[in-house]
Amino acid sequence: MVLLEVCANSVTSAITAQKGGAARVELCENLTEGGTTPSYGQIAVARQHLNIPINVLIRPRPGDFLYTDIEFGIMRADVEYAIQAGCNGIVIGMLDEEGNVDKVRCRELIDLAHESGLSVTFHRAFDVCRCYDEALEDIIALGCDRILTSGGRTTAIEGSVNIASLVEKAAGRITIMPGSGINETNVKDLVEFTHVTEVHASAKLKVNSRMKYLNDHILMTGNLDPYSIDQTNLEIVSKIVEAIGG
Repeated sequence: MVLLEVCANSVTSAITAQKGGAARVELCENLTEGGTTPSYGQIAVARQHLNIPINVLIRPRPGDFLYTDIEFGIMRADVEYAIQAGCNGIVIGMLDEEGNVDKVRCRELIDLAHESGLSVTFHRAFDVCRCYDEALEDIIALGCDRILTSGGRTTAIEGSVNIASLVEKAAGRITIMPGSGINETNVKDLVEFTHVTEVHASAKLKVNSRMKYLNDHILMTGNLDPYSIDQTNLEIVSKIVEAIGG
């Protein structure tokens, strides 16, 4: 049996993921920018509505994974709140300026999480590190529970050969969880090729606004459509779960 983790960009998406049969959600915001830490309100309300595990993305901003002392302080505070809110895990990733895993800072957050019984996922910062083999061993030594990766490529399908290699090299010491571009049409082939036991997908579709009045003379920041949002889709989640035998 293969588990589906849904990358949920809101409480609404998280609830949909649960209804569709997802085993876990990674709660975040701002998926168009690669994902950032969800608000306290998102975390608190998600915990009220979900029975499945909630892992919270700890990422204070878009961009690279080299953080200032102030940004690291924000990350630590967010981990502390995730613990207080009753979350089941955190999702982190920090690199140094040379593209290596920032072992000192990662260790601090990992220890904080593990002391309270939370799991730790190292996210796709892994995909932009200097050396995958070295990073794999560093992350295992740090005690992370899983690595979310596209195999160093834009999508997990493109990186499937590397993902299969990581699974082999990990040899059961850590879970390798592919993510990026996974959907109901390709997930079965990916699982069979790589032999992974968990997969990660947003399973999202664009949802139009319920507004009756639409001002079509303006585009908002980043040229985003102000009258549509991305949300996890129940049918897509269910189809992915069915494809992987969940």
